Amino acid sequence: MSKSMTSRWVIGGVAVGALALGVGAVMLHRDAPPAAAPAAVAAKPPVAVPKLASTPATPPPVDPSAYVVKRVLKIDAPMRQGDHYWDESGAPKAGPIIITVDLKAQVLSIFRDGYEIGTSVIIFGADNMPTPLGVFPITQKDADHVSNLYDAPMPYMLRLTNDGVAIHGSKVGEQYATHGCVGVPVAFARKLFGAVKLGDKVIVTSGEMLDVGQPITAA
Repeated sequence: MSKSMTSRWVIGGVAVGALALGVGAVMLHRDAPPAAAPAAVAAKPPVAVPKLASTPATPPPVDPSAYVVKRVLKIDAPMRQGDHYWDESGAPKAGPIIITVDLKAQVLSIFRDGYEIGTSVIIFGADNMPTPLGVFPITQKDADHVSNLYDAPMPYMLRLTNDGVAIHGSKVGEQYATHGCVGVPVAFARKLFGAVKLGDKVIVTSGEMLDVGQPITAA
């Protein structure tokens, strides 16, 4: 099972976070799906292929150390709404990037080669438009994106799904929620945007945490 990482919890927990929304909560933005691709040609029936006598070559194993949590940023106090931290000192300059989002803890973390280099309090989808759980590759980056559903800015947008779920800069506070996106402070979103590339994985879970030395599963 894919796991997200953080032992940090926002002050007050979810009870004062994006799930505790009453009438009048401000909704932030989701994007419409991109233009539909041409319809795929119907697949031909499978053709029986005789088995080969030799055993196919075994693919090389993936190095699990590439996704092991090696460092967590030291933050002395509980994080509050709007808090974010970025510290690349002591972390490798290159390596695989994994982003974890824990909806229950209301925290996003970015790891480079297993070293946490940034973390932020988030807002996420309200009950009627929840943020989906799962593993999502970043499929589009747009620093100046505007939602084509709501005609509203989504700065430093990192698209996760074709139906408009993304990570983007936004106001972060107890009175805000999104239409399914993950919102982070704009200053943090700018750093996140610069650190990732297309294809990097984002793991979204609710309440699953890891400690240093445990693997991050992004399959």
